[in-house]
Amino acid sequence: MIAVAAYKSVYAVDEVERKLKSLPAESHEQLRHTYTRMIEAGGQRLAIKPAHVPDMEALQQELPNFGEPLEDIRRAVALAVDSRDAIEVTPMLLLGEPGIGKTHFARRVAALLGTSWALAPMNALTAGWILSGSSSQWKGSRPGKVFETLVQGEFANPVVVIDEIDKASSNVQYDPLGALYSLLEHDTAQHFTDEFAEVPIDCSAVVWVATANDASTIPDPILNRLNVYEIDPPDEAGRRAIAVRLYRDVRESHDWGGAFPEALSDAALDALAHVSPREMRRLVNGAFGAAKVAGRHELLPQDFARANTRRRTRIGFMQ
Repeated sequence: MIAVAAYKSVYAVDEVERKLKSLPAESHEQLRHTYTRMIEAGGQRLAIKPAHVPDMEALQQELPNFGEPLEDIRRAVALAVDSRDAIEVTPMLLLGEPGIGKTHFARRVAALLGTSWALAPMNALTAGWILSGSSSQWKGSRPGKVFETLVQGEFANPVVVIDEIDKASSNVQYDPLGALYSLLEHDTAQHFTDEFAEVPIDCSAVVWVATANDASTIPDPILNRLNVYEIDPPDEAGRRAIAVRLYRDVRESHDWGGAFPEALSDAALDALAHVSPREMRRLVNGAFGAAKVAGRHELLPQDFARANTRRRTRIGFMQ
């Protein structure tokens, strides 16, 4: 898709220069390197958007259970294409069971908008610092994902996925979701300060996509800043459409894929129609190898048999 781009300032270089000059000689070396890199890169980043309202039919077929959020994305694009305004997408929460394609949706939205995407996993042990970074006074400190995405990337409006936001656990010392209170509000997001670099950056153009299995553990003030979409698992027709897309993607992304037919057989599709999209990708990858080992260049139902034959390995001590 043809895209329209304009430059947007995401941080003030002169502010970074002042920070660098004021650093004491014994200061954190990574912090000094961060400031130097920011000055060299400059504070301008591309704010990009499609040149016209996209045809969503193919994407809706690819993501059959994401019709409502896709329609809202289309409306946001429609408002921006005929103006000098950037795309404004209300932060969204995709709520549904694991493996139904929530993260894949975010990647596809980034491709649709012509921008980059980044993943901030909130179930990690370091989730407390994922978004906002950690103080340069601490050992092993570093910038947060939001800062890195804007400063190291080329876009002012990346898609940032707050993955498994319901898994973020807070404690009395630090709230891992605390940064979102300002990041999810357009006005305060313009002056977000990472705890490591301590330089305000403009995050107001970021497209936020949060994912969760259960909304009950997410604080109400966060939920109130999000458009919440209940994502149902795809039905059988939807799973078949996803299988067609996954097969095509794997086949076309490898040199050996040319030896296989362009489409799956109906029997192979039937074998995949009962599994989740996450499991489906694993099975498709393995099935290509199974067919090759069997001396075939077509996937048959038996190539997906690993779905129900996972081995459990018992580890112990020899007597």
